[in-house]
Amino acid sequence: MNESKPVWQRWHDPTEPIRIGVSACLLGAEVRFDGGHKRDRYLTDVLAGDVEWLPVCPELEIGLGIPRPVIQLRGGTSGDRFVLREAGTDLSAQIADYSQSRVSELKAMGLDGFIFKKGSPSCGLARVRVYPDEGEMPLRSGIGHFSRRVVNEFPGLPVEEEGRLNDAGLREQFIEAIFCHNRWRVFERRGLTRSGLVAFHEAHKMLILSHDEPIYRKLGRIVASFGREDDAEIFSRYQEGFVAAFNRPTARKRHINVLEHLFGHLKRMIGPAEKKQIGLAIDDYRAGRVPLVVPISILRFLVESKEVEYVQGQLYLEPHPREMMLRNHA
Repeated sequence: MNESKPVWQRWHDPTEPIRIGVSACLLGAEVRFDGGHKRDRYLTDVLAGDVEWLPVCPELEIGLGIPRPVIQLRGGTSGDRFVLREAGTDLSAQIADYSQSRVSELKAMGLDGFIFKKGSPSCGLARVRVYPDEGEMPLRSGIGHFSRRVVNEFPGLPVEEEGRLNDAGLREQFIEAIFCHNRWRVFERRGLTRSGLVAFHEAHKMLILSHDEPIYRKLGRIVASFGREDDAEIFSRYQEGFVAAFNRPTARKRHINVLEHLFGHLKRMIGPAEKKQIGLAIDDYRAGRVPLVVPISILRFLVESKEVEYVQGQLYLEPHPREMMLRNHA
């Protein structure tokens, strides 16, 4: 690894970009039933610079035109049937065959996350309208037929609906998860080794701890089990726990725990004024007066200036490009 690179870049590979599946209408493609789109400016103007998009439009790709008849989910509470509203034609078999084929293509490409169109009978993640065959009001209990297949075939894959990414906390969690997912995929592509997993785990320790302490401790035990268990089983168990950790939200209390832990590595190397500066920044973050980026920036500066090797390699200090400004919300 090139140590001159920002710490997040050391675990990535430009030949294996962060690949994100996305409902094509969210990128501005005019593929909706009425010929319109639902362009999401955050995706096209901000996130696009750091990811490779893999756009899909299941309804168009099963052969329905533009414009096309409105589709509804019908049957049960989850919407078992994929039906043309006016004609009543059941397209469940067609969407199932398409989804199986398209998901196989996505697996071959390498996927690090997926962003779906809210409310879509093909792509909605939750609370899609399910219509009864007669009489009653629709239930908001369905999941899109294509998105359901993606979730089932890619366990642990970071997935979101576009509207939820307007929430700063959810956006930060999703972006962190897709970067971590890509790092594991790159690690696998380079070749899984014992020493590689030890280094991978060391770099992610504080980042994992900021999400889930029990998983942090569990992963440490898994890494320590080399020689007592089958290597392939260790890699598999580690991957499962690693992905699970980043599907858990962070919390202020856990961030403070990590900040104080990192501060502990610096105490013998810095003077009273610098200790006071870090302590005040952590206290201000604890009280909600400043965003997380403030204490992290101070720690990162001191870690780099004092060349604290262990902490310099911690992805917690820089898990993604600074330009994304994901930790700038209070």
